Amino acid sequence: MQSFSLIPQFRRILKAHRLLAFLATSVLTALLVVLSLAAEAQQSAPEMPMLTSSEDVFEMEQKFAGEFATYFGQDLAEVTQGTEAIATTLGRIGAETGTRPAVLWVMPRPTHLHLVLTIANGETIIRDLFDVPQPKIVEVAKQFQQDLKIIRDDRYLETAQQLHEWLIEPFEAEFLEPEGIDTLLLCLGDGVRGLPISALHDGERFLVEKYSLTRIPAFNLIKTEYAAIAPGQILAMGASEFEEHSPLPAVPVELSRILWELRIATPDSEAWQGRSFLNQDFVLPTLNNLLSTQSFDIVHLATHAEFRPGVPKDSYIQFWDTRLTLDKMREVGWSTPPLELLVLSACNTALGDSKAELGFAGLALQAGVKSALASLWYVSDAGTLALMSEFYRQLPLSSTKAEALRQAQLRMLKGEVHFEGDALVISRGPIELPDTLSGNDGLDLTHPFYWSSFSMISSPW
Repeated sequence: MQSFSLIPQFRRILKAHRLLAFLATSVLTALLVVLSLAAEAQQSAPEMPMLTSSEDVFEMEQKFAGEFATYFGQDLAEVTQGTEAIATTLGRIGAETGTRPAVLWVMPRPTHLHLVLTIANGETIIRDLFDVPQPKIVEVAKQFQQDLKIIRDDRYLETAQQLHEWLIEPFEAEFLEPEGIDTLLLCLGDGVRGLPISALHDGERFLVEKYSLTRIPAFNLIKTEYAAIAPGQILAMGASEFEEHSPLPAVPVELSRILWELRIATPDSEAWQGRSFLNQDFVLPTLNNLLSTQSFDIVHLATHAEFRPGVPKDSYIQFWDTRLTLDKMREVGWSTPPLELLVLSACNTALGDSKAELGFAGLALQAGVKSALASLWYVSDAGTLALMSEFYRQLPLSSTKAEALRQAQLRMLKGEVHFEGDALVISRGPIELPDTLSGNDGLDLTHPFYWSSFSMISSPW
């Protein structure tokens, strides 16, 4: 009988089994790697843009309107315009003012920065920056605000350029420049509402050197009727002495200069008219009485105003003997008929606090006025006098209020507005100052700390 061994066959079977096991393991490992990469890709993949149509922009406007309604505890305006209607309105006002306006919504979200641009009579463009989540832009915005307050150097440029890269560059070369856009209305979301937008920088120029700028609570929440700036009535009130605040020794000069600057820029037959009240005469009953018996175009309040964390009643405008809290603003009669411009010349805002910044951005909305001009931080008594003097010089010469502010800021930036000896020099010449305001030669008014704090709020027109 022929004999044979099973051992070689067993070894071949065992070897084949091991090979199959190795191949199976390799395939399984490769499959797990693929699944893992797919999962990571899904987690890091850009979210689909939430805004893809006019209806979605309408929903975004409703969101902003809801935030202000909740903060002020009342419905302040109805949202009726979507993208197409907004573009049409921009086209109409652009034709009336000789400008090219656009609206830019800036919405920080947990995972990305959402940007939407609408151009007059044009399209709506969406950009989502997934490398800029909300914590990242909020951190840079806070650093920017802090850097601007260090007047001795230009360390603010790094954050100014970073913010410009995120907010403006996604649209500038492709849309803003080809369309000749010269007016930007910025609707800023939570975390960036307190940005001094005029000081953003592209590496060569500040944003204010390229555009007239205004911050809006939402486009549907601003007044869009246009009337050319014409001689009218101005009410100027303020205080230079306070019990609980630092003095404002430049206020008497400020109140006298603003009406003077308005008058000399217009013919005698069409001169601005106005009334002025200082210190003990700067009281709320007088304001209410004047607004109920006379029609004013501008109310200028040269006094401390604080936009604080918390509810609207925690923020206020300081009168001689009392405070007008933000929740009581609508009880004042400046909205009947609607005031063209409310100016608060010595404001301070708790930057970085969402409630305080809501109050600042909603100032004109809550007061029921067309436009407001206020400062994000207190820049100094002398610096405020310089800005306000040049602003009222430019107002009769400009087609819009936002452009008048821009021209005043540009003249400070270029050194055309400065202190020289005992005089404040503005674009039309020197203004002699009293001895109490001497010693301001060292102020570097070209630094954005002095001019970027001031912001037009709501309508730029």
